Amino acid sequence: MIIIKQAARLQEYLQQQAARGIISGFVPTMGALHQGHLSLISESRKHAGITVCSIFVNPTQFNDPKDFEKYPKTLEQDILLLENAGTDILFLPSVDEVYFGGLTNLEHYDLGYLESILEGKFRPGHFQGVCQVMYRLLKLVQPDLLFMGQKDYQQCMVVKRLLQIMESKTVLIPAPTVRESSGLAMSSRNMRLSTDQRGTAVDISRTLQYIKENIAAKSIPELKSAGAEMLEKAGFKLDYVEIANAETLEPVAEWDGKTPLVALVAAFLGEIRLIDNMVLTEIQG
Repeated sequence: MIIIKQAARLQEYLQQQAARGIISGFVPTMGALHQGHLSLISESRKHAGITVCSIFVNPTQFNDPKDFEKYPKTLEQDILLLENAGTDILFLPSVDEVYFGGLTNLEHYDLGYLESILEGKFRPGHFQGVCQVMYRLLKLVQPDLLFMGQKDYQQCMVVKRLLQIMESKTVLIPAPTVRESSGLAMSSRNMRLSTDQRGTAVDISRTLQYIKENIAAKSIPELKSAGAEMLEKAGFKLDYVEIANAETLEPVAEWDGKTPLVALVAAFLGEIRLIDNMVLTEIQG
């Protein structure tokens, strides 16, 4: 595995590979890697001749500075995991390498309603930060294929929108959420959970499973209400329990039996905010 810290050197190397006709896969991360990230590396290796992973904790997508400060940093372990997983290049840029013009007066992207619902509503400015860093990383790497996890369901949709805005040829390939044996969705934030909290955190996936199992039997308002009650009883402070169109993410009030649906949850356990989702019905095609 080659570790590259300078953007210019990365571009030079990747342009040489592209000139040889090698298909490139890209896995952007903020480090604190887990099996979910490694599954993306594995997916990239199946489809691409060269796999690039970046580790960069992006300051512009944290609307809470404390959250940014507390984000887990496990670089030595991350490097070992990526090497063992068969990553070809690790891009480890500084803030100045990514935001060479500084962090002020950054561009604004038209994300439509995606920015005002769910994560967009509860984390104002977050998706602008995601787009600001992804625009820069995509311009640097110019990958043929981009691999992201479906645990961040809305983020995948935002990045898909960004690729359209950029008129990019990069193809986004969302990969299924990787879960622990308990059902807990793998997340870098899980490192901050105590043993007791980890036991409680499983209730999020149980709630989503309950909604999935009852989607045909109960109304959507009933399911959302039951899901919220289950999580509040377990000790969570809720941001939302929502059921939405799986293709557009627009919330739905009733189900016609055909529209593909996804259930999404965001909730605090103590001061740690966890998100998860589950596709409830098949997405056609």
